[in-house]
Order: sequence, then C-alpha cells, then structure tokens
Amino acid sequence: MSFTVKSVAKLAGISVRTLHHYDEIGLLRPAAVSPAGYRQYSDADLERLQQILFFRELEFSLQEIKQILERPDFDRREALLTQRKLLMEKQTRLQAIIRSVDQTLDAMERGETMEKDAMFEVFNDPKLKEYQEEARQRWGGSDAYAVSERRTRGYSKQDWVAIKAQMEAVTLGMASVMGQDPASSEVQEKVGAWFDLINQRFYTCTPEIFRGLGQMYVADPRFTATYEKVKPGLAEFMRDAMAVYADRLEAEPRA
Repeated sequence: MSFTVKSVAKLAGISVRTLHHYDEIGLLRPAAVSPAGYRQYSDADLERLQQILFFRELEFSLQEIKQILERPDFDRREALLTQRKLLMEKQTRLQAIIRSVDQTLDAMERGETMEKDAMFEVFNDPKLKEYQEEARQRWGGSDAYAVSERRTRGYSKQDWVAIKAQMEAVTLGMASVMGQDPASSEVQEKVGAWFDLINQRFYTCTPEIFRGLGQMYVADPRFTATYEKVKPGLAEFMRDAMAVYADRLEAEPRA
C-alpha cells in the first residue's frame, strides 16, 4: 500500500514541508515517485518515520538520527525497547518538573518563599544522568544529551529572577502584536525570541517540540488561563505564530 505525502503528514501530525526536508537530506526518501512527480510512501517508510519521530522526542538531531538508522547493525525492536524506557524516564522527569512548578505557584500565592533545596531538587535528578549515559552508550555519544544535561543544572535565585523577567517580556511582546498576521515579520521576530529563550535557558527545542508547545497552550487549561490573563485570545495567537515559526525552521536548508 502506498501513501501520499499529504496523508503521511496527516497521520504523523507533521507538516508536508517537514517530509520534503527529510527527503532532501536523505533521512526519509519515499519508496517511489509517481510519473506526475508525487511522492509515494510505503509501510516501511512509515515505520522509519515513526523511528525518526521517537528519536526527535529524545532530542536527537536529524543528522544523528540519519547516522543511527543507516547503521548496518540497527535493530528496530531493540531501539523501540530502549526508546520506551528513555521516554518513560522523560515522562517521570516532566511530571516532577510540573509538580515543582505547582509548588512554586502555591508558595507564591501564599506569599512564602520555597526552601532553596526544594526549588532546585528537580534539576538535580540522578535518573536523568543515568538515562542520558545509557543513550550515549547505546547510540554512540549523542551530543544532544550533553546539551540537555547542561540545560538542567541548577540556576541561582538571580538566574530565576532574570528568566522570569525574560519570559514576561516575551509574553507582553506577543500580546502587543495581537491582531497582526501571525506570519508577519514583527510577530515572527517576537516569537523567535521565545524559541531562543527556551533553547538558551531550558532545553534543546526542536521545531516539532516548539509547535507542540504552542498547541499545549490551547489544549491545557492551565496554560490557557495563564495567557488569557495577559490578554484574551493570546494562547491561540501564540499557538498559531509558533506553528508558523516551526514550519519555517523545518523548511530552511540545513548543513
């Protein structure tokens, strides 16, 4: 059975541009191209795409994924088992971070200051280092995990004050351009500042992650409420602007 590029994009929840880019860099070439020039993907192509997306969730670069999938000894089942383990560890860590955010918000609402150890406990998780090291050993020393490890080092109180100010500046900046086309240069410049801040302060953010984050601002009532307090409709506006930014990043030629 063959699948068109549009049907594959819809199935995987990614853009057609992303599939075109994967084809151009040799990461995912369609099994065939019709006489009219349309890409036709096979079941095996979809299995490879699933692997690509799993690795992207684990913050591997496209070049690293290509190298892994092209190894003669690559074992899909073994990779899936390891990916499942690592994704479960990531899920546990994200849940811990969310709990830490909730505790911080609760302390702020009570006018209290959290204990310093509690503020940064979640960023010093030995399990994170354990699964990062396993990933390095399994897939040849991915520098994506080294970047992730550096991002999760504990910040000082002054760092958090600066981060909060930066986040508020980005949010207010986005609110100030609501009403414009999300694809306009001014809006994209401001949403680009948010993308840069995430990469600089928190974690390596891929276009896929960035797009998903924007979708979560609308899907998750807690995030929606936060942005709606700044300006009604801001959550949806940010989602749309972030999707445009992610699409443009994916369409850019990469070395």
